[in-house]
Amino acid sequence: MPTQITQIEDPARNRTILRVSGSLTQLDAELLERLCADLTEISENRIVIDLAELDFMDSDSASVLSRVKDKYPVELEGVHLLVQNAIDLAERSAR
Repeated sequence: MPTQITQIEDPARNRTILRVSGSLTQLDAELLERLCADLTEISENRIVIDLAELDFMDSDSASVLSRVKDKYPVELEGVHLLVQNAIDLAERSAR
């Protein structure tokens, strides 16, 4: 299933949501990282990455998401247990 990233502005809560659905590959995760970098520069909104509709994520993508969490002021939302475990494992491997 292809990856879809949808940007949703939530001015009432001063945040920008990046909703990710489908399968997240390393290239898609790197695109998500560039989006976070750009949004950080042009907006003061909080950035939320919503992974509730994610069907698949490989370990390389988890490593990129771990790096994004460390590098930018982002929150992960809607993270399923298996996805969170993959991200946690990538964080431990990076240390």
